[in-house]
Amino acid sequence: MLDELTTTVPPQEKLTLETEQGVTALELFFDLVFVFAITQVTRFLYQDPTWLRLLEALAILMVLWFAWSGYAWLGNTAGTDEGPIRVVVLSAMGPLLIASLAVPNAFGKDALAFGVAFFLVRVPHIVAYALLSRDDPTLRRVVVQLASVILPSAALLVVAGTVTGTGRAVCWIASLAIVYGGLLLSGTRNWRVNAAHFAERHRLIIIIALGESIVALGAGTGNLGTGVIVCALLGIAAAAALWWTYFDVVAAVAERKLREADGPTAARLARDSFTYLHLPMVTGIVVFAFGVKTTLAHVHAHLGSVAAVALTGGVALYLFALSLLKRRNIGSFNYPRLVAAGILAILAPVATHLEALVSLALVAAVGCGLVAYETWRYAEARDRIRHGT
Repeated sequence: MLDELTTTVPPQEKLTLETEQGVTALELFFDLVFVFAITQVTRFLYQDPTWLRLLEALAILMVLWFAWSGYAWLGNTAGTDEGPIRVVVLSAMGPLLIASLAVPNAFGKDALAFGVAFFLVRVPHIVAYALLSRDDPTLRRVVVQLASVILPSAALLVVAGTVTGTGRAVCWIASLAIVYGGLLLSGTRNWRVNAAHFAERHRLIIIIALGESIVALGAGTGNLGTGVIVCALLGIAAAAALWWTYFDVVAAVAERKLREADGPTAARLARDSFTYLHLPMVTGIVVFAFGVKTTLAHVHAHLGSVAAVALTGGVALYLFALSLLKRRNIGSFNYPRLVAAGILAILAPVATHLEALVSLALVAAVGCGLVAYETWRYAEARDRIRHGT
C-alpha cells in the first residue's frame, strides 16, 4: 500500500527545474469568502434535513467548488496578484459574498439572486484570463474553450432563478452537466500548471473545509454538559483523523507526482487529482460537519436518516475519494481506507437506532483506528515518503 508511494519521490534535479510559486495573500483573502460559502451549505442542510435538501446542498457545493477551482487555476496561470488581476479578483468577491448569502434559499426565494450573483462571479474569471492571453495565442484558445463551457453553465443558473419546480431542477442539472462534462470532454490541451502552487492551494482548501467541521462543533453546542463535552472531543478526534489521512503522506505524494509529470500529463493529473477528486473530499467533510452539528444539538437522541448518513457517509466518502486519489496517482487503491469506508457505510442505518453520541464515537473510532493501523503497518514507508529518502 503506502510502500508503493516511495517510488514517487522525484530526483532532486527535477525539483530544481520548476520555478516555485506560492499562494498569494489575495488568493487567501478570496478563500475567506469561500469559507463563508461552504459554511452556508451546512446551514442550508441543517435548516431542513431531508433527502431532497441533501441533493440540493450537494448541487450548490458542486457549483461553488467549480467556481473556486476556476480561480485556483487562474492564480496558477497568472502567478501574481498585481495589476489588473488584483482588480478582477477583488471585483469577483462581492458577487461571491452575495451568492453565499443567497445559499440558504438558493432553491427558493433567493434563486434569482444566487444565479445572477454566481454569473457575476464567473464573468471576471473569464475577463482575467482574457487579459492574461492578450499576447499569448495558445492561452487564448484555452480561454475561448473555458468561456464556451463556463458562461452557458452559469447562465443556466440565472434561468433557474426565473422558473420553478421541475424547470428549476432541469436548469441546475444541465448547468452541472455542462461545466463538469464539458471540462472532461474538451480535454486539457495547452493548459499549464505550476505544481507547487496548485498543490498548496488545494492543501489550504482542505484545511478550510476541515475548519468548517470545527465551526460546526461550536455552532451546534448548547448547554455545556458532560454529553456535549464528550461529543465535542469525539468530533475533534474524527476531524483530526481526516486531517491525518490527507496530510500525513497523501498531500506530499500528490504534489510530487504533479512535479514529476510533463506539461500535458501534468495538466490532466491536476484536473483529475485536484479539480475532480478533491471535490468529493471537500463534500465529505462538509456533509460530516452537518452530521456533527446535528449530533451536538441532540446528543442523547437518535439521529434521523439524513443526519446519520451524513455523519457516517461523509467520512466514508472522504476516505473513498482518498483511495481514488491514490489510484489516479499510483495505480492502486488504498484497501485499508476502502475497508474503513465500507464499515462506515454499513454503520449508517445502524446509527439511526443508537444515541447520536454513540454514533459519533463509532465514527471517531473507525477514523482513529485507521490512522493507528496505517501508522504501525507502514511506518518505514511513511518515514521514507515524509523525509524524501
